[in-house]
Amino acid sequence: VRAAIAAGMEPVGIERGYAGLLEGRLRPLGSRDVSGIIQAGGTVLGTSRSEEFRTPEGRTRAAEILHEGNVDGLVVIGGDGSFRGAEALAREHGIRVAGIPGTIDNDIGGTHLTLGFDTAVNTAVDAIDRLRDTASSLERAFVVEVMGRGCGALAVSSAVAGGAEDFLIPEEGASTEHLCRVVRAAAERGKRSLIIVVAEGNRAGGVEAVAEVVRAELRTSVRVTVLGHIQRGGRPSAFDRILGSRMGVKAVDELADGNSGFLVSFARGGPVETRPLEESWTRTQELDPELLRLREILAL
Repeated sequence: VRAAIAAGMEPVGIERGYAGLLEGRLRPLGSRDVSGIIQAGGTVLGTSRSEEFRTPEGRTRAAEILHEGNVDGLVVIGGDGSFRGAEALAREHGIRVAGIPGTIDNDIGGTHLTLGFDTAVNTAVDAIDRLRDTASSLERAFVVEVMGRGCGALAVSSAVAGGAEDFLIPEEGASTEHLCRVVRAAAERGKRSLIIVVAEGNRAGGVEAVAEVVRAELRTSVRVTVLGHIQRGGRPSAFDRILGSRMGVKAVDELADGNSGFLVSFARGGPVETRPLEESWTRTQELDPELLRLREILAL
């Protein structure tokens, strides 16, 4: 909003996402309307799915509402589903669109990091640290489920940062053989407590099934903790606050230059760039192989 004002534009906010767009819920946004939100989680505009927008008729109506509201460019913050809708709106009706990747799963192609991922990792690590205190005191094993239906990035990063003994992720097979080896080796080394991080979409089964595997190996008490939507809220990390600001300014700058159909992308150690919007669903986000290697070393 402030980048648009600085560029001499008149920013408009659309409440409740595509559903709100079809309801005509557009309202002007000034600098004071976005005061005091950089430290808040969630979205002040709200969000909602829209089945109507998935239809050509719905997108035609959305384009008409944007034209009636004198909206020249649309910035969409979300995942690949939101971006597919934006791409269709641009292709079918010539609406200029920009995508800012916002998801804690870090599962969007075309960018190394998504907005919200760092905050979610820190939230998960804080929970794991607290569980470690209990696990060490009571000499127990904990199996912790984090989000990640199709991507294990959150599980891998939180496991490594939290000093977990192992993790299970969707990218790997259904076998628990590696987990069993890790658990047995830890017991043989005299470890009295364990933390296992499980992505919700792992192929070895639900978190309770994984806990049963650990119980069978250790023949001791194993507790299960599901972090769930706790990971989606709370105060954004400093990194995410800066990243969101950089991505927002980049989106406005590119639209002001007449560009459209792009994804604002962040490369590790590099600048904020743009990539074709369709890369968000045509490219696969790959896990960092160095983090996968750390799993073997740090579990010793």
